[in-house]
Amino acid sequence: MLKIAIVGRPNVGKSTLFNRLCRVRKSIVGDEPGITRDRIYGSVRWDNCTAEVLDTGGMIPDTHDIIPKGILNQVEKAVAESHLILMVVDGRAGITPLDEQLLPMLRRTGKPVWTVVNKIDTAGLEMHAASFYAFGMDAVYPVSAEHGLGISELVDAIAEKAGVHSSEAEEKGPEEERDEIRIAVVGRPNVGKSSLVNRLLGFERSIVTDIPGTTRDSVDTLLVREGFRYRIIDTAGIRRKGKVALDRTETVSVIMARKSLERADVALLVMDAEEGVTKLDAGIGGQANESGCSVIVVFNKWDKVEKSPATFQEYTESVHRRMKYLAYAPVITVSALTGQRVSKLFAMIRNAKEARHVRIPTGDLNNVFVPDLAETFKAHDPNHKLGIRYITQAGTDPPTFVVFTKGHDRLHFSTERYLVNRLRERFGFYATPIRIRQRRKPRKK
Repeated sequence: MLKIAIVGRPNVGKSTLFNRLCRVRKSIVGDEPGITRDRIYGSVRWDNCTAEVLDTGGMIPDTHDIIPKGILNQVEKAVAESHLILMVVDGRAGITPLDEQLLPMLRRTGKPVWTVVNKIDTAGLEMHAASFYAFGMDAVYPVSAEHGLGISELVDAIAEKAGVHSSEAEEKGPEEERDEIRIAVVGRPNVGKSSLVNRLLGFERSIVTDIPGTTRDSVDTLLVREGFRYRIIDTAGIRRKGKVALDRTETVSVIMARKSLERADVALLVMDAEEGVTKLDAGIGGQANESGCSVIVVFNKWDKVEKSPATFQEYTESVHRRMKYLAYAPVITVSALTGQRVSKLFAMIRNAKEARHVRIPTGDLNNVFVPDLAETFKAHDPNHKLGIRYITQAGTDPPTFVVFTKGHDRLHFSTERYLVNRLRERFGFYATPIRIRQRRKPRKK
């Protein structure tokens, strides 16, 4: 498959072009330079041809600042794995010294480079694109990524280029997509999410610094390990609402991180073991539970904790005490820095994914489970009846049960919680939330 890297200096509209080509808002767009930091993957489809597109951060060569240096490293990796480079420039600003400084770097790659002159929002501005022919690149395309002008000509050229690679393309079928295990790595800033992602992948995929909020986009990476396909989604650190109210970029980052939970099968809720469970951790845990994905609690930086034989048990109890809604979530301690126990996460993730698709036959629920449940409930509380007439499993992913009650009122929340606990006890549902829907007898009018 043809791979295309979108590169250029900061704030020329690379992410806007990426989103326009992929027809989805995947990269965060704003007026602030340097919003994109890690490389973001998407795809463009046109005339039965498909190409993979890589969005990158703004390039600043010869820099020693940690984040710009990390961005440049990400760009170099994107260029190395691509067949075609789109160098995006700002048509309204004209040729800048930084644009010219990037040219030798791109020429040294030996790969075809197309100049995409962005921000040509009207026909009258097309003359501004002419000066960029001086770069001597393979082609020049004036476009307005924001308004879509000139995009069809660019995509036509990409489709023609993709045809050359079509014999090598290996399209991913719907079966492969279903077999992917989607994992969202979430948590508050600076708990080591990107370090953990890099350790899981076995290479540096995301920029890692000690600066909170380094990751902004939700970064997807596909990993095949021992015959299983994992799509690992590194997300921005989620802050309290008040902390992001004045920062539009960070607000969008948090929204995208929360949306990542909605499309994930499993969430790795990462916490800082040195700090323990915080109020913000508990809030993020609540969001993960509400999203319906399975949850695994990961205490990172375990190598920095002073331990006793009871330390792990104390951490586990603190999770279940402060986040009762995650009583089903297993707890693991790791060190992304040293790799301690990180590999064990893969088996836990697979078990959680499998549990999401367990289906219990209706006969087993009503002929065995409900009678046993009623008897145990009565022994526990002789003054109350269970009040369940019939149960059926309505769906999976996550497991969802419909409960038909004997009376006109809803089951008490404690009875519903008792039901969920017994379902787990009997059938497992490892690391997975269980949804209960109640159906009551209609009241006579």
